[in-house]
Amino acid sequence: MTSNKSGVSRRQFIATSLAGGAALALSRGKAFAQAADTLKVGFVSPRTGPLAGFGETDGYVLDLARKALANGIELGGKKYSVEIVDQDTQSDPSRAGQLAKDLINNQAIDLMLAVSTPEVINPVADACEAAGVPCLSTVMPWEAWYFGRGAKPGAPSPFRWTYHFGFGVGEFFKAYISQWNLIETNKKVGVMYPKRRRRQCHPRPSGAAAGQAGFHHRRSRRL
Repeated sequence: MTSNKSGVSRRQFIATSLAGGAALALSRGKAFAQAADTLKVGFVSPRTGPLAGFGETDGYVLDLARKALANGIELGGKKYSVEIVDQDTQSDPSRAGQLAKDLINNQAIDLMLAVSTPEVINPVADACEAAGVPCLSTVMPWEAWYFGRGAKPGAPSPFRWTYHFGFGVGEFFKAYISQWNLIETNKKVGVMYPKRRRRQCHPRPSGAAAGQAGFHHRRSRRL
């Protein structure tokens, strides 16, 4: 078991993170549709298909989480057992939405976790928003989650049940530029964007950021 500088072990971090999500579910009223002493959590990710690289470590992480939560968690002075039901989208957005609906309607989960790419997270988040089920997601740019689901710049957030923690396109390019500067090149950068993700992430500022850093940015046709 590893620990960070604050003294919190990886296992403790996983348990604490899920406990925070459970507290969110409990506060929303929809939660705990299962037995009163069990929290049922849905976990949706791409384990197979073209996006499988994103889900490469999911089995390992889920194993750690299940071990860390084997004795349950305590919320509001009461102890709850935790059941995690994981599903593979097979990298298919339609399947992601179908799996989410099945977890909500047929398996009666109390909390949804979704990870990795708009093709997975957005259909799951939309299903949860419609059903009033708390959903936590990560591992994709926040712009794709927020604007890709219909939110408008400068307008109040339309989302009540779905929450996302993620880096943005700006952070991506800061990381890329810091690496590009480590080697000598002609300063010309070619970028290929998947059509759907390009639209969702609003990447146009990336060209300006590259230009300001001294790189010539050229976009390809949309794939």
